[in-house]
Amino acid sequence: MQAFHRVVVIGAGTMGVNLARLILRRGMSVTVLDIDPDGLARCRKALRGESGHGGQARFVSAWEQVGTCEVVLESVTEDLALKQRVLKETERHVGDATLILTNTSGLSIDELADGLVHPERFVGAHFFNPADLIPAVEVVPGHQSSAMSVEQAADWLRHLGKHPAVLKRGVPGFVANRLQHALMRECLALLEQDVVDAETLDDIVRYSIGIRLAINGPLRQRDLNGLDTHLNIARYLYRDLESGTAPASLLEDLVAQGRLGRKKGHGFHEWPEGSGEAYDKRERALLESLLALMEKEAG
Repeated sequence: MQAFHRVVVIGAGTMGVNLARLILRRGMSVTVLDIDPDGLARCRKALRGESGHGGQARFVSAWEQVGTCEVVLESVTEDLALKQRVLKETERHVGDATLILTNTSGLSIDELADGLVHPERFVGAHFFNPADLIPAVEVVPGHQSSAMSVEQAADWLRHLGKHPAVLKRGVPGFVANRLQHALMRECLALLEQDVVDAETLDDIVRYSIGIRLAINGPLRQRDLNGLDTHLNIARYLYRDLESGTAPASLLEDLVAQGRLGRKKGHGFHEWPEGSGEAYDKRERALLESLLALMEKEAG
């Protein structure tokens, strides 16, 4: 693998901070680029002490301050036009051999590559938050992405300790978000039909299929249960599942009411002031414990 040790992360938001932390902990040097000085200051504070792993961090507001790099990881707001502008600007300041990755949750890699001079070295890399903990990263090629660039991206992610999941081609939402939204569509339908309340629904998923999916994945779980059993259930159940093509009215109503979740203090659940930060710590601790157990089993 080509040595990719000098990395630029574009965007100093939550995802950018966690990406920079991940890179530093793998002994690489990272330059965080953002035009917002307050965002850079928060990023610098969040990463204080991480350089002890061997990597060095720099925080800059302009490409002229960046210098040489081998990988650029764009992670700005999920806005097509903004990302296109940032990517075109990136190409003007890096060498032809620099690998350019975009961290997007589902925007078209081909549309993002529109206007790039060298789209063959451009690949999607969908990290999941917290990016320094969650192992999987969806690697999404565009139609013009070269096989070498896709391989380089996957190799670099492995060097970061990640599990690169290379898609054969891109589709809207990629894989994880399609599955997540399919699940949420049914969850919202069950709430609207007054079958269950939000707290109970979360408990059902957490303590039944959630645990088994974490261990097996959906397809291995079907193998374990028996495909004939799955087929028999599918024959009578599918006709009753939610299949609407518009967002649920319940979701539209919650957003219209300003019930946006943690950031507004309430959504499906109530989030008193300070509870979100406490939940973050709890979630990270649980994730670390679960991943440690899974890695122990795999080893």
